Amino acid sequence: MSTVPAALLYESHSHTPLCKHARGEPAEYAAAALARGLKGIVFTCHCPLPDGISHAVRMTPEQYGTYVDLIAATREAYAGKVDVRLGLESDFYPGVEPWLEKLHARVPLHHVLGSVHTQVPDYRARYFRGDWFDYQQTYFEHLAQSAETGLFDTLAHPDLVKNEAPHEWVFSRIESHIQRALDRIAKTGVAMELNTSGVNKALPEMNPGPRILEFIRARGIPVVLGADAHKPQRVGDGYETALRLLAEIGFREINFFLDRKRQTVAIPDALASLRTAAAA
Repeated sequence: MSTVPAALLYESHSHTPLCKHARGEPAEYAAAALARGLKGIVFTCHCPLPDGISHAVRMTPEQYGTYVDLIAATREAYAGKVDVRLGLESDFYPGVEPWLEKLHARVPLHHVLGSVHTQVPDYRARYFRGDWFDYQQTYFEHLAQSAETGLFDTLAHPDLVKNEAPHEWVFSRIESHIQRALDRIAKTGVAMELNTSGVNKALPEMNPGPRILEFIRARGIPVVLGADAHKPQRVGDGYETALRLLAEIGFREINFFLDRKRQTVAIPDALASLRTAAAA
């Protein structure tokens, strides 16, 4: 009789207080991953950016070494209990590529999330021209461009823009732009995140929503789970619900990255591992 290992999955999207809007020390996040029955956690705090861009919600360039050391110390403290890895959530906008290339090369990373953060004032000042539909189109254009840079393993919360102006989110109007962006993304091999924190946003559903997940499945784009944890209690939150949703849509596998290489787990095994941990 076969048995399912007690832990298979990783939290692939989590933060630290260095981003100035997360609470709890990395050790608390690692402890939460252990309690949730996860095999590991990859910290992906918001990357530093040049010229003070978006400085209020991320570490400074001078703090990057502190971040690396902080995760290394947490990895050592939890060795043999939960697998702690270093990653990064890096913002994309046209022109930032040379900065990110150098940043990503400084130390070995396990998972690099690419994010287009339309809610950040610096991004909005550059790209919002008073028309929300135009802004949505710009978002999906930049999402596709981010995949095409080759800088990222996974694209985070890939319909985040809908929460900026929920009353302007008309899916039938933006659908063709999403489809074209996904066609481009599918050619790159970059994964897409199913971000469980979306249930707490203005449009309360995971990011992306079910329709976009259907488009992703049709194109064979891999999916990575992330809770976008900004406090320890959010680590692994909503994973069972997310896995069941993916299974209903027709996905068979869930993914995570280690050493920037994609790892795959069958969804039934992933669900069973979480149930085993919950029953323990």
